[in-house]
Amino acid sequence: MDLSYNPRVGAIEASLIRAIAAKKTPDSIDLGLGEPTLLPQQRFIDAAASWAAVNGLRYTVNAGDPALRERIAAHYAYPGMESARNVCITIGSQEAVYVAIKTLLDPATDELLIVTPSFPAYAKIAQLEGVAHRHVDLAADDGFGYDVDRILDALGPSTRMLVIGSPSNPTGRILRDAQARRLAAGLLDRTGPPVWVLQDEIYRELTYIDDAGYLANYYPNTIVANSLSKSNALTGMRLGWLIAPDEPIGQLVKTHSWVTATANTFAQRVAFEIFGEPGALQEQSRWYRERHVLVERALGASGLRYVPIDGAFYACVRLPDGGDSLAAALELVERRGVVAIPGSIFGDTLEGWLRLTWVAPLEQFTEGLSRIAAL
Repeated sequence: MDLSYNPRVGAIEASLIRAIAAKKTPDSIDLGLGEPTLLPQQRFIDAAASWAAVNGLRYTVNAGDPALRERIAAHYAYPGMESARNVCITIGSQEAVYVAIKTLLDPATDELLIVTPSFPAYAKIAQLEGVAHRHVDLAADDGFGYDVDRILDALGPSTRMLVIGSPSNPTGRILRDAQARRLAAGLLDRTGPPVWVLQDEIYRELTYIDDAGYLANYYPNTIVANSLSKSNALTGMRLGWLIAPDEPIGQLVKTHSWVTATANTFAQRVAFEIFGEPGALQEQSRWYRERHVLVERALGASGLRYVPIDGAFYACVRLPDGGDSLAAALELVERRGVVAIPGSIFGDTLEGWLRLTWVAPLEQFTEGLSRIAAL
């Protein structure tokens, strides 16, 4: 049978992160997938179940439960985006990113600029939608810190969206407040059509510095994507959201409504309970802050070069010979019992590095570092 497929889909490779993770054995030290090892806060799941027993699990409106959206908008209180109408509940943050790119960029004329190293989904979504995309590389010599001048200089005449993950997956670096102000000022000074900024804040609650910057506080054309997956150990619940200004939110909700109709009602109720209890969103972040100190101590003792960790739960380490990161990751998982992710997945600038998660028990993380150093 002669079958045909969408050529854009055929041109996109499957997730190499998942492919490497699938090679692990029961004895492997797993420093691969970015997934919390903590358990969710059960009281919120129980409260949602009790509510569902009385109210059932009917559809919400397309944009999501208005009461949840009101709580999310009030919690972040971004200027001009403080109402329930500015929030769309999505199936995790990845749907939020997809909806933003699909809705706001015209494949015929527009370009997406991605700050790299970055999570590969941004580029893959653009490729799937036929949207031209380029990247602006942060410098290894600067520890992959955010360089506002480099980002602004990389904007071209067709650039209509800039995507920034902060805290970053994979590097853990964070856009500082002063940098966010400077970037906003530079974007506002540009002539021509405005550039949308998509800031992926999925690791926002896992922040270990005091001056993190959020562009939505300073730049009115910012779209924010976030989720409960990392902050509250709810990756499998698939509950995320978009926060956007009044002008584009209706179009974003329209796209979402045809992609998924509505997000899971039970998941929305769990989120409603979490946002209803002060401090619940940050409850698990204390564990990460304490672990962060121990992880950086272990990295320093390993002798490996590593990127300073501002947030998230990743550590990027330089291969001792700066060589082929995919070959090194395969050697580690197949012969040395360590799952690590090659830096090349996140952009050419991270070739020669490995991304490690540090949610495993500390002794396993330390042993994994030892095996990498011995490679």
